Amino acid sequence: MDRKIRVVVAKPGLDGHDRGAKVIARALRDAGMEVIYTGLRQTPEQIVDTALQEDADVIALSILSGAHNHLFPRVTELLAEKGVDDILVFGGGVIPEEDIPFLKSKGIAEIFGPGTPTQVTVDFIKTNVKRK
Repeated sequence: MDRKIRVVVAKPGLDGHDRGAKVIARALRDAGMEVIYTGLRQTPEQIVDTALQEDADVIALSILSGAHNHLFPRVTELLAEKGVDDILVFGGGVIPEEDIPFLKSKGIAEIFGPGTPTQVTVDFIKTNVKRK
């Protein structure tokens, strides 16, 4: 029997608001995934370390602070530095449409904005996860 998809849900940077991250964490759990929520104010280094320690299949980043163009790519850079290429990384939060192509060019698989139905995120993960 395959193990559950393991997802690290993380709030990088100085955001103090995590309602959206908690909503997505609950939706992923309800969909049968194992979710590790890191809490507020995580550095990219902490997020990657947690993902590696937890043998995560997915990193879900949530941000509202506007620092996504720095923090999201730093997560993918750290994964690359460690030779990890089998963790799906996506983001959500308040991210301007014009920033999405840049983020995707840096290895962020998808961006989900406010109001995205949680089932869309669940389906995206199930379709795109790279099972170890």
